[in-house]
Amino acid sequence: MAALAWLLIPLFAALGAAIWGSWAARNRTTGDVTELAGYARFREAMERSHSVSEPVEQISNV
Repeated sequence: MAALAWLLIPLFAALGAAIWGSWAARNRTTGDVTELAGYARFREAMERSHSVSEPVEQISNV
């Protein structure tokens, strides 16, 4: 029975390595387009907020 356990340990390790390898190699580029579009919207919003707001000299009355 001990020999069977020593044979099953590498088998489970190989199975776990195969699952982890397939998970690590998955395609993760699908979210890039959404993130880049969100970043573009953020930059546009920041540019609009600076063009409408008061000059920096008047804001810095801390």
